[in-house]
Amino acid sequence: MSSPDLRPKVDLHPKVRTVASTQSEKTEIVLPNDTNMLGHLLGGRLMHFIDLTAAMAAYRHSRSNVVTAAMDHIDFIRPVHLGDLVTLKSSVNRAFTSSMEVGVKVWAENTRTGEVSHVASAYLVFVAVDEQGRVQKVPQLRPETGDEVRRFEDALRRREHRERESVRRSEGKLAVAALADAEEKR
Repeated sequence: MSSPDLRPKVDLHPKVRTVASTQSEKTEIVLPNDTNMLGHLLGGRLMHFIDLTAAMAAYRHSRSNVVTAAMDHIDFIRPVHLGDLVTLKSSVNRAFTSSMEVGVKVWAENTRTGEVSHVASAYLVFVAVDEQGRVQKVPQLRPETGDEVRRFEDALRRREHRERESVRRSEGKLAVAALADAEEKR
C-alpha cells in the first residue's frame, strides 16, 4: 500500500497570475563579438538580450509558446562597454486576451569599479500561441504594488496608442495604393 501524496497541488493554469510570478532576470558579459568599433555593445545585440529576457516573463505568465508581436519602445540611455556585465530584468506589465506587454529594464556594471548604471528600457508585446501557431488566451494579471498598478495602467495607454498608430499606418497605405491605382489609370 502506497502512502498518499501530501504535496500541495500547483495550478499550472490559474485564471490570474501576479506580476511577481512573471519576473525574469538575465546577466551577460559584453564580449568583443558583441561590440562595435568603439568598444560599445551593439544596439542589435542588446535588443536580442531584451527580447529573450522579455520572452521569459511572457512564458512564465502564459505557460505557452509566445511570439514577439512588437518591440514597442526602447530607450538607449547610455553606452555599455566591452567587459561590462549587463543585467536585464523583465516582468509582465499587463495581460490582455492573448497578448501581454512586458517591460524590461537594463543595467550595466563596470566590473572594475562596481559602478552600476541604468542603460536601457523597453516595452515589448508578446502573443501566446499553441503548437500550431494559433492564438491562445492568457491568464489575467493582478498588480499588487503601487508601481505594478502604475505600469498596469500605463500599459493600457500604450496599447491604445499602438492601436491608433496601426489604424493611421493602414489608412496611409490605402491612400498610397489608391494614388498608385489612379496613376496607373491615367
